[in-house]
Amino acid sequence: MPKGGRVPDEFIAEHFVKVSKHIRKPDNGRANALQVLLQHIQASMINVYNTTTEDHEIFDIVSQLEAAEGKGTTFYSWLNVPSTAPTAEISKAYRKMSMQLHPDKNPDVKGIHDRFARLGVIATILRNKESRKRYDFFYKNGVPKWRGTGYYYQRFRPGLGTVFAFLVILTSGLQLLVQRLNYKKDLERIEKFVQQAKAAAWGPKAVPVEGQRKVKVNLGGEDGANNRWIDMVVDGQNVYILDPSGNMDLLDASAATYPTLSNTWFAALIKSLVAKVIPGAKAPVSEEAAAEDDDASSVTGSESGTSSIQEKTNGKAARAPTAMAGGKRRKVPTKKR
Repeated sequence: MPKGGRVPDEFIAEHFVKVSKHIRKPDNGRANALQVLLQHIQASMINVYNTTTEDHEIFDIVSQLEAAEGKGTTFYSWLNVPSTAPTAEISKAYRKMSMQLHPDKNPDVKGIHDRFARLGVIATILRNKESRKRYDFFYKNGVPKWRGTGYYYQRFRPGLGTVFAFLVILTSGLQLLVQRLNYKKDLERIEKFVQQAKAAAWGPKAVPVEGQRKVKVNLGGEDGANNRWIDMVVDGQNVYILDPSGNMDLLDASAATYPTLSNTWFAALIKSLVAKVIPGAKAPVSEEAAAEDDDASSVTGSESGTSSIQEKTNGKAARAPTAMAGGKRRKVPTKKR
């Protein structure tokens, strides 16, 4: 195979001829169909992998000519000459047609300048031996529908803004996908821990027991690896996480962060920039910071009304813990042991 540059059409054609010679010709006609298929593959390989800048120009002119003069119009049919016409005949047809399409003779005809310029390009292609050879190949085999990545890149080259927008959409979409996967896993883990807590509180028969039951649940798994035991409280159908201070946080589906576009990196960046530019705008607050703020406000509120709450609960202090709900902290009714 030749090294460097474009692979000659003859090189590809030669190898397909060698392959076709090894095909037997049974009566059922399958060999003929296979030979036709090989010819199509040959044409496709030449069309896609061997296109050059000159070929791209031919593709553009062919598309423009069919759009302006009608589908199926070729260079030869427009000049009204046969495909075997010599260069002299093509030049004669060009001079004749250029007089007819000259803009000075058609001042009021719409698009006459484009047609006249297109005529000059077509005549130049057909009067050049190499470019005419390339056009004749596409004239016989057809212009490929897929014209190669180089063709589309040169004509639809994306700008910096387009590339940036594409990367933002791509990365934000991937981040959102990861959020959805994590959300699904969190729901499964929450359900698993809830069932473990209920099993530990109610026993193997899973018969609900009235009142609160304090249990220990292993977050590291049932195999005993990476043991991490936490205290939980089962109160009816509700399961709470018991923190060292004695506060109980409700454990349910709302504790998982719901995936939203506002939690992606680009949305967070926009919010941060808006908060810096517009006075009074709030910057995005992380979930941990929101949790700390809610905890602080809850402690302040509980301190101010400790005596009254304790009287209503017969000596048991009640506090509204925080739980995750759609990425935000929310108050849920809890009890204090």
